[in-house]
Amino acid sequence: MPRGEKSKYTDKQERKADHIAEGYEHKGVNSKEAERRAWATVNKDDGGGKKSGAGRGKSTGHPAAHKGGHKGGAASSSRSAASRSASAKKAAATRKRNAEHGHHAQA
Repeated sequence: MPRGEKSKYTDKQERKADHIAEGYEHKGVNSKEAERRAWATVNKDDGGGKKSGAGRGKSTGHPAAHKGGHKGGAASSSRSAASRSASAKKAAATRKRNAEHGHHAQA
């Protein structure tokens, strides 16, 4: 199969790639680059085109990469405001200390 051939992709994967490419084009990315990024995203989410044979199919919905928004706030929302504030103060102090010692100096 020549590189770039799309015959092994499902209709759903093609619709998904079209939708992603439209989003990139809406942001101002040229159409060729938008299509390249879209297919890269489909490959990342679904593991490439679907091969024939019994038991070879995989779900193409809800890839793990897109679940971040659901999981993100749960850990911090269960902590008290005082605990989050103390953690933020400790982080700020660490950043200040590292800056004084020249670690991670801005180029």
